[in-house]
Amino acid sequence: MTTVGRRALLAAGAAATLAGCTSGGNDTPRKPDAAERAARAEAALRTRSANTSRDLLLRYDAVISGHPALAARLAPLRASVAAHVKALGEGGAPQAPGSAATGSPSGSPSPSPSLAFIRVPADPDAALKMLTTAVRATADSHTAALLTAPPEYARLLASVAASGAAHAYLLTAPTEGGRG
Repeated sequence: MTTVGRRALLAAGAAATLAGCTSGGNDTPRKPDAAERAARAEAALRTRSANTSRDLLLRYDAVISGHPALAARLAPLRASVAAHVKALGEGGAPQAPGSAATGSPSGSPSPSPSLAFIRVPADPDAALKMLTTAVRATADSHTAALLTAPPEYARLLASVAASGAAHAYLLTAPTEGGRG
């Protein structure tokens, strides 16, 4: 009968303990669970949705800057879009102070275009058409995002998309001055 010495057993035990501590213990990243994946997906959706509305807010600012005579007509719609930016971003990544979400056209995070890079047509009617196209595209984007949004956020997106459709109508409706 072969006997194993006491020192051999202790050495084998120590080696096994060390191997257990170093081979994949806490060094391997754990996979996120379903709740973590859902939270990450919602945060990404919130960021995309807020950025989409932030881009639209910049377009309002560009048209108002290029055509100050339209400011009174566009101000309520712009204020509504600013509220959408804030509501869509809540619960997601925090916005930097002075960003478009707070009403300033500068300082918005990437990938939002800069106010300086938005080309506004010289003709006010053409500028309104350009803005209307952007409003519709934003509403369409929010509508498409409904497919992957969790229920509470989907309700918010649906409301913002419906508001965008109303804005598009208001931008194309004739005004008292005859300009539509």
